[in-house]
Formats: sequence, C-alpha cells, structure tokens
Amino acid sequence: MHPQDKVIIKNLLLRGIIGINPEERVKKQDILINMVLFTDMRAAAASDDIVDAANYKAITKRIIQHVEESADYLVEKLVTDIVRIIVTEFPVERAIVRLEKPGALRFAESVGVEIERTRADFLA
Repeated sequence: MHPQDKVIIKNLLLRGIIGINPEERVKKQDILINMVLFTDMRAAAASDDIVDAANYKAITKRIIQHVEESADYLVEKLVTDIVRIIVTEFPVERAIVRLEKPGALRFAESVGVEIERTRADFLA
C-alpha cells in the first residue's frame, strides 16, 4: 500500500434543500461541508501538472452543483452522495466527509454526520 496524501477542504458553506420538515422542503438552508480526500500526490508533485492531481477546484464545483440540484430528505443520503461523487469521479481512493446543518437544533451550533468511504464501497 502506497502512502495516502490528503487534500483538505474546510468549511465549504453551501445552500440547499435538505430536511424532512415542510419548511425545509421549500426554503434553502445552510449546509456546511468538510472533506478529507486521500490521494497519491507523487505524480502531481513530480510533473507539476494539474492533470496528475486530485483537482480540488473541480471537485468543489461538482459538489456545489450536486448540493444545489439535490433535495434530499436526510443528511445521511446527501453526505453519501457527496462521497460517492468524490471517489468515483475523481482520483481519490478514500474520503472522509462531514456534513452539518448549522442552526438545525435550538441549543446547538450545528448538527451533522460524518462518514468515511473508499472507492471500493461503490464498485459492486
């Protein structure tokens, strides 16, 4: 097993439809996403060419597109979709993604879930 380097995307704040309550189905709300993407950076480091890298700008644009177009009921579904996109569409072998809904609970700063998946989890 070769070493896995990390790309870290911190506090990506988006707006989208997520939730089970009627008001959550019509009004976009804040969705905070943190990601750790495990990828081998040796080829990119040697070539100094974005073609050999896990392009975090392209990954982020794809996640933004998905969140803006989706209307999931559960955070668990949306976070799984995000991880699936990352590990199946980009050169990322494993990802840890935390998705939070700021202000979802009255006395909490945010509520959310964190999952870790590999590419193998989605290839069946």
